[in-house]
Amino acid sequence: MPTKDYVRWFSDIRLSDVAQVGGKNASLGELYATLSAEGVRVPNGFALIAEAYRDALTAAGAWEPLHRLFDNLDKSDVEKLAKHAAEARDIVYRATATGPLRDHIDRAYRQLETEYGANVAVAVRSSATAEDLPSASFAGQHESFLNVRGADQVFEACRRCFASLFTDRAISYRVDNGFDHFKVWLSVGVMKMVRSDRAASGVIFTLDTESGFRDVVFVTGVYGLGENIVQGTVNPDEFYVHKPTFRAGRRAVLSRALGDKQMRMIYADTGSGVRNVPVSEDERARFCISDAEVLELAANAITIEDHYSRSAGHPVPMDIEWAKDGDDGLLYIIQARPETVVSQRAPTGFETYALGGSGPVLATGRAVGEKIAAGPVRVITDASQLREFKPGEILVAQSTTPDWEPVMKIAGGIVTERGGRTCHAAIVARELGIPAVVGATDAKAVLATGVMVTVCCAEGDIGRVYQGALPIKKTHVELSEVKRPRTEIMLNLGNPELAFRTAMIPNDGVGLARMEFIINEHIKVHPMALVDPEKVASAEARAEIARLVRNYARPADYFIEKLSEGVGAIGAAFYPKPVIVRLSDFKTNEYARLLGGEGFEPHEENPMLGFRGAARYAHPAYAEGFALECAALRRVREDMGLTNVRIMVPFCRRVEEARRVLDAMAGHGLKRGENGLEIYVMCEIPNNVIQIDAFAELFDGFSIGSNDLTQLTLGVDRDSEIVAFDFDERDPGMLEMFRLAVTGAKRNGRHIGICGEAPANYPEVARFLTELGIDSISVNPSSILRTMQVVSDAENAVAATPPKVAG
Repeated sequence: MPTKDYVRWFSDIRLSDVAQVGGKNASLGELYATLSAEGVRVPNGFALIAEAYRDALTAAGAWEPLHRLFDNLDKSDVEKLAKHAAEARDIVYRATATGPLRDHIDRAYRQLETEYGANVAVAVRSSATAEDLPSASFAGQHESFLNVRGADQVFEACRRCFASLFTDRAISYRVDNGFDHFKVWLSVGVMKMVRSDRAASGVIFTLDTESGFRDVVFVTGVYGLGENIVQGTVNPDEFYVHKPTFRAGRRAVLSRALGDKQMRMIYADTGSGVRNVPVSEDERARFCISDAEVLELAANAITIEDHYSRSAGHPVPMDIEWAKDGDDGLLYIIQARPETVVSQRAPTGFETYALGGSGPVLATGRAVGEKIAAGPVRVITDASQLREFKPGEILVAQSTTPDWEPVMKIAGGIVTERGGRTCHAAIVARELGIPAVVGATDAKAVLATGVMVTVCCAEGDIGRVYQGALPIKKTHVELSEVKRPRTEIMLNLGNPELAFRTAMIPNDGVGLARMEFIINEHIKVHPMALVDPEKVASAEARAEIARLVRNYARPADYFIEKLSEGVGAIGAAFYPKPVIVRLSDFKTNEYARLLGGEGFEPHEENPMLGFRGAARYAHPAYAEGFALECAALRRVREDMGLTNVRIMVPFCRRVEEARRVLDAMAGHGLKRGENGLEIYVMCEIPNNVIQIDAFAELFDGFSIGSNDLTQLTLGVDRDSEIVAFDFDERDPGMLEMFRLAVTGAKRNGRHIGICGEAPANYPEVARFLTELGIDSISVNPSSILRTMQVVSDAENAVAATPPKVAG
């Protein structure tokens, strides 16, 4: 072997020595210096550059036998592929057993020992020149080794890393992605181990991994070494941070989700290696890192993304690994590479998926992707069963490994009992474009081989496995075909889990963000039961409330945090577009169904016209609960910095009632006009229309609630099937109410919109509202494209037909 120096310390690595990033050949040393200057900690270490691999194989005459093995190999012949791969690994392993290479590794490791102490533990990780490119992740294709000690063991691990260029899975992956086996070089990084076995570690993405939404940092974490999170052995904690407001100085965690974190990977008891141990129930009930640490990691991730983006000349979302050292308590970045799946989606169009039916839910977990697939189940409990797998089947397993990828490529969908959205199964499913549900506890027990199921990832963060093959609706829309009218077309949204993906479709913001879904699905508890838990009559309800709030200083803090996170997710998704959040509008019978709610709600014969909306907010029976709503919204606007959030008061019967509500809000720190706060009112009661001039003095805008306004104008119970035929927004009386509302609001210089499906369902209503000059129309996401077309056509028709002159 030529006498070259094959070792490069991290602070002096040319990118050409290790890997290409973003299509640019820049200096990794520059990145190291940039991170250090920004306070980002990176463990010290060195790399064996790719020339070490190339020169070793040249000196050993290994290229010719390797060509014989692979030049005409048919990868579909699995047995032959495995045989040739094993021979190739043996060739590379023997070729790299050279004295000079051993000497280089020995000297570098001794230098690390002078810095960190004798027998220092290191991670030995592969890095190929075709790895971590924008078009392919190569996730898990090559070997890495943790807790390696001593120069001899480091040398052995480096040789095994070099040989792993020819694992079965790596060979198959290169063929599938069009890489030449002999134009892929491999270097090896040797990094001082961070003692995360005594603390925590995880993965960061600088975008949302499911929707591709670019304005968030997504942080995941588990106890112990990070290999568990990649392998999908555990379900991690998850956190989101909003980049635009973070950059503006608002340092707040947008949302958090507690993972099971069942296992902790630690060092083996003797010598090198690692092992898993169970995590206590108490630790599992807590997040593995603090909010302050999440924000530090987010800052690091943004710094890294900015550096790579500058180098590449275009935005480069990143996939980053982090570790917390249990000895010094500090956070370290141990790997950074471009994200290679979601960020590569073409922005020219989008597809939407929806179920065309329903059925029993057999299993739930975290949704990966946004698609739906139906097929027969194939439960895999052992790798030896993979040969039985048939194309289109739904793969069900505890977790997956890179060796399973040939089978995963032909699966219709994937369901795993363990893992989060950054585990191996999730990464591969995204790359393959198939739906996956990960962390579906007991999936193997409830899903039997041969049973037909539907895997749905189109209903938010929760992925569901339904019994039977349900109808699937797929829509593809080219952005160039979407007509954007002059009238603002906004969205109605209640589920924060759909916010990021919904924000990707054309829209002008959120015209109606409903609190009720967040309270019902995420909080589950009546607000007054959190204000005064001792008044909850049911012992069972008290116990469940105590379980939900166990990690909070006050029960009320649970409500404030959960509601602010739900509203914040919607506000962040559409930032800086307006998001109009309606205060809670449950009826008393709906409030009573919340946990602990029965004792706080009166029985009413007609809840639709009873104690609801604005009537509750300043009333002694609910004033303390309303204070929690206000505290959550104040946190969204002030702590999170989401000042695009506007507040809307529902079902406000009288002007005096409006004044009482506004006074109560001001008393809770939500004063109209302060910090740009705009407060709207629902225009859904005839009195709102009749007294629109008086209401306009108190509010910044109106939103016509066509459902309640139609019900109260026509005297029709919208929930009664027997009189449903009389419920019609096109009735002349309703059109006159619309006219009075729109013209009245505009007369007072106030914003006026409508939140309802009437403009989407009835083109004549859309044209009528367009003629009146309504400012915005807000509809459900499934109707927005149709509404844009209808309103655009209506605007064109109005433009072509001059208005009639009176007289």
